[in-house]
Amino acid sequence: MIATLQCVVLDCPDDEVLTRFYHSLLGGEVNRPDRRWSLGGGWSTLHLPNGFVLCFQRVADYRAPRWPDPRYPQQSHVDLGVSDLEEAGRTALAAGGTVLDDSRSGWHVYADPAGHPFCLVRE
Repeated sequence: MIATLQCVVLDCPDDEVLTRFYHSLLGGEVNRPDRRWSLGGGWSTLHLPNGFVLCFQRVADYRAPRWPDPRYPQQSHVDLGVSDLEEAGRTALAAGGTVLDDSRSGWHVYADPAGHPFCLVRE
């Protein structure tokens, strides 16, 4: 094991609207300060009572999924907390992942073998 699941991120046209929606269903705390993420600028969080975190990311030209039409797929990604970003990246590559963006100091973006993006985030 090299990581812990930190959150699930949902793409959306308006992060604040979607955060309020899920808050009304699940409760929790909206946009609680957390050293792992900055808030605002198209990014909102919902810390749930059970400790799980949902994040909402505003995406320009968002195309909503159309279940079950595969031409409009589901849009989400997971953030995985790691103690050593470089070592975790090497493990992800060895397991079949590919680098999408490793230019940031606190987190890197990879794709799984099927092309789904995921982030390795320094804990």
